Amino acid sequence: MLHLGEIMTHLRLVLRMGQATGTDMAAAHRNGHLTQQDWAEMIQYCRGCGWANQCLDWLDRHEGAASAPQTCKNQQRFAALKAMQGKVS
Repeated sequence: MLHLGEIMTHLRLVLRMGQATGTDMAAAHRNGHLTQQDWAEMIQYCRGCGWANQCLDWLDRHEGAASAPQTCKNQQRFAALKAMQGKVS
């Protein structure tokens, strides 16, 4: 059985990954590109990620990165949201 991580820990990891990759999560939500369901799914994916325990170390070493690492379960979501920045629905 998969053990899911603590919600607040993973919420903070998702926020930090957004900052590190230059993905404006608040603007994505405001512009309709990130629904509450999408946000909840990103946190849930993070909670179930086997690499999440190494994520904090990666974030500490990469304050600015072009993209999330391939090991991040939300890597494609961050990339898609970043690509949508500046596009208002």
